Amino acid sequence: MKILIRNGRVVDPASGRDEAADVAIAAGRIVAIGNVPSDFTPERTIEADGCVVAPGLVDLAARLKEPGPGALESELEAAAAGGVTSLVCPPDMDPPLDEPGLVDMLKFRARKLSRCRLFPLGALTQRLQGAELTEMVDLTEAGCVGFSQAEHPMKDNLTLSRAMLYASTRGYAVWLRPQDASLSGGVAASGAVATRLGLSGVPVAAETIALHTILELVRQTGARVHFCRLSSAAGVELVRRAKAEGLPVTADVSINSLHLTDVDIGYFNADMRLTPPLRQGKDRDALRAGLADGTIDALVSDHTPIGNDDKMLPFGEAVPGATGLELLLSLALKWGNESRLTLAQALARVTSEPVRVLGEALGSLGQSAGRLVEGGVADICVFDANAEWQVTPETLRSRGKHTPFDAATSGTRMPGRVRHTLVAGTLAYSAASTSESTTA
Repeated sequence: MKILIRNGRVVDPASGRDEAADVAIAAGRIVAIGNVPSDFTPERTIEADGCVVAPGLVDLAARLKEPGPGALESELEAAAAGGVTSLVCPPDMDPPLDEPGLVDMLKFRARKLSRCRLFPLGALTQRLQGAELTEMVDLTEAGCVGFSQAEHPMKDNLTLSRAMLYASTRGYAVWLRPQDASLSGGVAASGAVATRLGLSGVPVAAETIALHTILELVRQTGARVHFCRLSSAAGVELVRRAKAEGLPVTADVSINSLHLTDVDIGYFNADMRLTPPLRQGKDRDALRAGLADGTIDALVSDHTPIGNDDKMLPFGEAVPGATGLELLLSLALKWGNESRLTLAQALARVTSEPVRVLGEALGSLGQSAGRLVEGGVADICVFDANAEWQVTPETLRSRGKHTPFDAATSGTRMPGRVRHTLVAGTLAYSAASTSESTTA
């Protein structure tokens, strides 16, 4: 289908483009930006007056809560509604993604839905039990873009070392959440708030000890490692030093850790029960600065849809996690505004920079993913940067209705509202039909 997006502000962080221009799309690709050919006859026109036309968002951490009737459908619809056109899902599904057939089936179902591109991480060990390595070659051929243990610990550092060494010889990336299992049994960050509330704590050392160990193994094996969801100022500093040393590491931070602290737990609000736990203000500030200066490469939703039965429990018993796919854009904009960054700088952390983390694992798509370029794939998010909205269960398409940013408890007004999302030139989401016209 031929689509014309008219009168929008085209912002492409990768190229530095920021201008008023029309965008012409045909056969799933961008035909022209600005100088639309006179003989281009669109079958659909999207009016983007007052809106930003940006690359589709790329989310490096979103759980889909499979299996279950309609689960994949609802979460990919939520992704499209949030302007997310590509997402990476961890391997901790049921069953874990440790066999090629499971990966093939998941990707096949996602392609049929045509809502969002899905890039699975394969399990680093069989059934995520931390002992026996998976067949990484077969999983890569099935479509896995890297390997992870999600929240599951490795049996020992010898097994982790062998996994990293093998991944290094094949050029595979290992995605690790830095957490020392023996120190990570608490439900809140160690500190005054946890002590006052009588909650078991998770010290910063749980993150830094794991980081020191993994970084030493990176030096030994040469493996490329992506650190998932940093949570502490000390962790940011360790990654900063590792990058200065030239180690092949990247990192991300969740929207929750970027905006919230342990004080937000309030009176045992289970929506604030998260992994990693919310830490102190100095940690949040260091995470925000690290994301701004490039120490942290990407901002992620850490989307984890949790049902009422698992959240409506005492704080320590509630299942950790929160919905986030539909909040990623707004919270990136909020961080950008508060950090006095340009729109392109804020968008880079959810578009071009996540693509750089994925690198060659994207294959041919990587040449234009997270970018707006003529001849490139038409994965596009059209949003109104000036619109505000409030998060309520009714506004979320995800089956997970629990989020720390629920208007009923936080009162937060979100900046930016997605109007249209296109995946490979197909309209995956549209907020209002009045802004489009169709030519027969």
